[in-house]
Amino acid sequence: MMEKPIVIYTDHIINRTLCYNFAKGSDSLLCSVKDFKEFDKTIATYGVLRGTLEVIKKVKNYYYMDHGYFNQSKRIFKNNLTKVENMDGYFRIVFNNFIHNGKGNFPNDRLKKLNLEIIDQKKTGSYIILSEPSETMKRIYNVPRWIEDTTKLVKKYSDRKLLVHNKFSKEKLDVILKDAWAFVSLQSTAGFMAMSKGVPSYFTDDTLAHIGKIQNIENPFIDYKIFNNLAYGQWTLKEIETGEAWENISNNIY
Repeated sequence: MMEKPIVIYTDHIINRTLCYNFAKGSDSLLCSVKDFKEFDKTIATYGVLRGTLEVIKKVKNYYYMDHGYFNQSKRIFKNNLTKVENMDGYFRIVFNNFIHNGKGNFPNDRLKKLNLEIIDQKKTGSYIILSEPSETMKRIYNVPRWIEDTTKLVKKYSDRKLLVHNKFSKEKLDVILKDAWAFVSLQSTAGFMAMSKGVPSYFTDDTLAHIGKIQNIENPFIDYKIFNNLAYGQWTLKEIETGEAWENISNNIY
């Protein structure tokens, strides 16, 4: 069993809600980000804004919460703002990272509960989608020229058209995925949604780079077993509040 964290909350409603429920489910102490000073302790928090990233950088161990990989809470992206309409979806909880690597050998029971429509890998597609990271993620991962650098990398191995897309693009991702050959991102969870639609995904972040090598982008392969593992890394608010999430992740760190 891992050390119980101090749960760091901010004045943001999503952060506060998740942090309160995580603290309740894990029987952990709560502390405002403004008051936290015990950097030798393990923490848990949601998101990277309002001071949480600065705390994450200073502590040795942390649990990071954010939107899940599948069946996320409904969000609206408009005018460079993100509005969360509800918290009925799944949230990922990751130890010492911002995203799971997808490795493991978990059963498929939690994946089945999601009732996902998973499409077999496509054999056609006229373009490759480049999923542009947010400005915040570009700063965190120190990739200010991600589009330019990734374009050069992909063009070494494919002459297909490249289509740049981000969460504020007018065209919906599920629409442009219909004629996509591949999906390339830094570490976007949309990559897993693309895989569920039969579109192979590639990630430039080291944590996820093993899922597919960009040099093999013209000979793609989707390993759907990754979905079983990711389903064990995301939880509903109720599962977090009851302690089910804490019991599982504290005994199955990956």
